[in-house]
Amino acid sequence: MLKYFRNFATMKPPVQATLLHDVDIPTKKATFGMGCFWSNDSLFGATPGVIRTRVGYSGGTTKNPHYRGIGDHTEVIEVDYDPKTVTYEDLLDMFWANHEYGLTTKLKRQYQSLILYHDEEQRQLAETSYKDMQIRCDGQLRTEIAPAGIFYAAEDYHQKYRLQGHKDLCRSLGLDSSKLQSSHLAARLNGYLVGVGGITQFEKEVARLGLTEKQAEYVRREIERNEGGGLAC
Repeated sequence: MLKYFRNFATMKPPVQATLLHDVDIPTKKATFGMGCFWSNDSLFGATPGVIRTRVGYSGGTTKNPHYRGIGDHTEVIEVDYDPKTVTYEDLLDMFWANHEYGLTTKLKRQYQSLILYHDEEQRQLAETSYKDMQIRCDGQLRTEIAPAGIFYAAEDYHQKYRLQGHKDLCRSLGLDSSKLQSSHLAARLNGYLVGVGGITQFEKEVARLGLTEKQAEYVRREIERNEGGGLAC
């Protein structure tokens, strides 16, 4: 593994035009609180149809929250998705199925199970899914549903946290803090590197992402090492 890191450290970044940082298509937005936002950033980032992700704080009234002073806000994941590829119902299914904790357990506000809807259609779909899940949870569900308000982006070191652990790969891709919230490539790799999506899905889109063979081989090794290992923070 150290050999691969040394190779990356001496590599020049590939021509930026070949890397799929920007995807210019119409998207919709979804916002969820599911406990620690690091794992959710990886989960949604590798989901087909998801274009961009970023993590932050929302759902409260405290102005300008930050990690050490979150106030009455919740850690949330904000997702820009292509509704022609993945539906809001699909995202809700992922929301219900992938809580690390908090669906039926009372937690502090920072880790609240939370759906913030962006339009009337999302509200109706969220409330319908809530009723179904409430039955499955024997009436113990603690999830809240509320209109989306101001989203405060979390500090840079929280964005694509798993990807940032591979510093030489990030450097070879020309990924800096300005791209961590906006790059499609960053969202995908943040999931793949911890095994989300799996090797078959990765191989289907590796050429589209614009990775060099050396970069792709590094990601393959990480997928094989981590696939099925879970997403606990």
